[in-house]
Amino acid sequence: MFESLDDQMKHDAMAEASTKERWLKYIVIGIVSVVVVGGIFAVQFIK
Repeated sequence: MFESLDDQMKHDAMAEASTKERWLKYIVIGIVSVVVVGGIFAVQFIK
């Protein structure tokens, strides 16, 4: 059935989250990443 507890947990997480929730999570992660990288470049540019 499942090879490990990790596989079971991934399967359970996918069953709980809807497609909309998953897309929202990816978008938030992308925005946070852009802000962090932009902040690093802004600090370097100001120096």
